[in-house]
Amino acid sequence: MSGYVAAGFEPVKDVFDAAFENGLELGAGFTAYQDGELLVDLLGGWADRKQTKPWAADTLVPVYSATKGIAALVLGQLVDEYAGRGYETAVADVWPEFAAHGKDTVTIGQLVSHQAGLPGFTEEIDPDLWLDPPACAAALAALPPLWTPGTAHGYHPLSWGYLVGELARRLDPDGLSLGERLARTMTNTDGSWDNADQPVADFWIGLPASQHDRVADVQRPNALPDLGEINEATRAAFLTKWSAAKRGGAIWREIEIPSANGHGTAKSVAQLYAAYACEGAQQSNHVYMSDTLTKARTTGQDLVLPFETSFGAGIMRNSHGLFGPNPDTLGHSGWGGSMAIADPDRRLTCAYVMNKQSNILVGDPRAVRLVEAVYGCL
Repeated sequence: MSGYVAAGFEPVKDVFDAAFENGLELGAGFTAYQDGELLVDLLGGWADRKQTKPWAADTLVPVYSATKGIAALVLGQLVDEYAGRGYETAVADVWPEFAAHGKDTVTIGQLVSHQAGLPGFTEEIDPDLWLDPPACAAALAALPPLWTPGTAHGYHPLSWGYLVGELARRLDPDGLSLGERLARTMTNTDGSWDNADQPVADFWIGLPASQHDRVADVQRPNALPDLGEINEATRAAFLTKWSAAKRGGAIWREIEIPSANGHGTAKSVAQLYAAYACEGAQQSNHVYMSDTLTKARTTGQDLVLPFETSFGAGIMRNSHGLFGPNPDTLGHSGWGGSMAIADPDRRLTCAYVMNKQSNILVGDPRAVRLVEAVYGCL
């Protein structure tokens, strides 16, 4: 166990330590910033299942759907700079093939807020299609929607990333992929910035093989999540034999899945989510964010998840109260328990990552307790 705790925030460390003492963790990290000031940066446990490799400051871990909040920043930058009518631009104006089966009027805003009706494949596919992002994006674009786009929303756990990734590539004037643009404009993981040979934020969408030895082993949950009453959309999103590719292999790490395979540290996730808390200002970074990204685009009963959800342009809003006490907080959870939140009123950002997964869909209690402890110290 190691890290930093600012004076007055010792109770956060107590909560972090207790999770290990109670057998809830293998390895984990938690970071909190307020208005650019580091409040908490904790890490502990093990990066491997055999418990021989301590969790280090540079240990990377996949954060699964918490990646979406970071991918949304990259797409938002592209939409603001290059889309003719911003989020009201029709996806088909940028990606003509997407117009199949009456999807010609679906806007970028509807697509990124899970309203497009494409949560997965209802007909059987080879699961390896998920390992070929361009081909998978083309196959998704060719599908009929499961509901009339714009009339409802249903969480797109995996397909969101392929759709957003293809849209980002087509919007980028240099044809950069979303992960490449993230590296070039926000994190410097490609080392392209003058006089800056170190990453600004150690976060990757598309992890090079040279970084794989830093990745923690992931211990899967021993039970499925509670998905409530199963319908066609839920089944397509989560429950078919082809609803996902095998996760965690070298190919899965190296390809770009902006919905699911971002790799980073708690500190890097908090640094990037700080854009939501601080109007785009983010520690010597070039993140730019407009308020069109964060406004609510859809709220209500989710057609895939068994509860009400609210989404901006790819970022989740705190309709469920699990991102802290402020209903205006933004954030995202990831499969197994990872979570990042950004409170624009407090200018507060928290991020939790771990490698012992639970089966909680949103708001893993380990993360929620840490966030509550931070608020209790403010």
